[in-house]
Amino acid sequence: MMKKILITLGIVALVGAGVAIYARGRDNVPKFKTMPVVRGNLRSTVTATGTLNAVTTVLVGTQVSGMIKKLHADFNSPVKKGQIVAEIDPATFEAAVDNAKANLAEARAMVQKDRATLADSTRIRDRDKKLFAKGYIAEADLTAAEATHDAGEAQLAADSHNAKQMEAVLHSAEINLAYTKIVCPVDGVVVSRNVDVGQTVAASFTTPTLFTIAQDLTKMQIDTNVDEADIGRVKVTQDVEFTVDAYPDRIFRGTVKQIRIAPIVVQNVVTYDVVITVDNTDLKLMPGMTANVSIVVASKEGVLKAPNAALRFRPTEKDGVNLQAAPSDKAVGRPSGGALPSGGRTGGRQAGARTYAVWIMQKKGAPQRVPVTIGISDGTFSEVTKGDVREGQEVIVESSSRPLKTGGTGGSQSMPRFIR
Repeated sequence: MMKKILITLGIVALVGAGVAIYARGRDNVPKFKTMPVVRGNLRSTVTATGTLNAVTTVLVGTQVSGMIKKLHADFNSPVKKGQIVAEIDPATFEAAVDNAKANLAEARAMVQKDRATLADSTRIRDRDKKLFAKGYIAEADLTAAEATHDAGEAQLAADSHNAKQMEAVLHSAEINLAYTKIVCPVDGVVVSRNVDVGQTVAASFTTPTLFTIAQDLTKMQIDTNVDEADIGRVKVTQDVEFTVDAYPDRIFRGTVKQIRIAPIVVQNVVTYDVVITVDNTDLKLMPGMTANVSIVVASKEGVLKAPNAALRFRPTEKDGVNLQAAPSDKAVGRPSGGALPSGGRTGGRQAGARTYAVWIMQKKGAPQRVPVTIGISDGTFSEVTKGDVREGQEVIVESSSRPLKTGGTGGSQSMPRFIR
């Protein structure tokens, strides 16, 4: 019995040793995570944020000061051109018109008086000329009559100009009275109302805004700030996709209308305003909404594309790769650090046909390095324009022989970034 027990224990020990040796051998075999090279569509985009605005927004103000007497429009009210939207108390301006009318009437009466006086002085002057010619009066009397006539002409001219001035004063008073009725200058919708009945507005130095009117909300625009590093890739008429927080599951579309050359500098960061036109026939979009914009700067269909993680992967000797025999990064033109196009701030940068490398698994032996030339990228995949890879081929994206790293040049999972 003892002999059988010893034999059994020996067999168990041998089996355990064999299992341990096998497991250790398997642990020494590098393990890799792979992804296939696929064929499909690829788009390179520039992402930005912007604000939705009406294409034409009119600020309706007042040119005269006074108390708001009536309001004929409110928030969201549709208005027409020429429609009265508010009234300012006209009492003061009506009094000014009445006063100007009285002054004008007095000035015109003075002109009538001057004309009558001038006519009398003209008659006396003509009579004295005849009497002086016959020697009935002295020359001094004729001279006095002519002087009186000339003075009458001058007085008539002065009072005539004064009457015209009173006419201008009356016209100005009537204009100010008309300004007490605030008239809408365009067809549109009232976006905001900034006054209430009874509120006093003062237009002494600046024109106060009473209403903000959007002329046509069926056509809107997005004003976006695009970084100077990306503005060279943005062109007029490019397609745009965007979302708003109010409808997170819906993708809206627009078109680049204008790239404004005026720089916007905030804390030494230079951006440019890119204006995007948007169709808003269903009126779901509202002024002031924040839009998350993707400008499509390049698009290709049916291209061979490899995951960017495979282009960033760099094995070590722990992975069973003889790095001395493998060509260096510089030999294939790969940038130092393995920087690649990515989906960071810009959502995919056009690589411009640069050469990188991927590693593929062989049926037997260590992974093999394959140089490839890439084109555009959407941040997750890059177009393979040249290289000994085919659709469906598995490429290495990660090694389990070393821990995950978040940065540096040697980690297989270093965060992607654009080449500046």
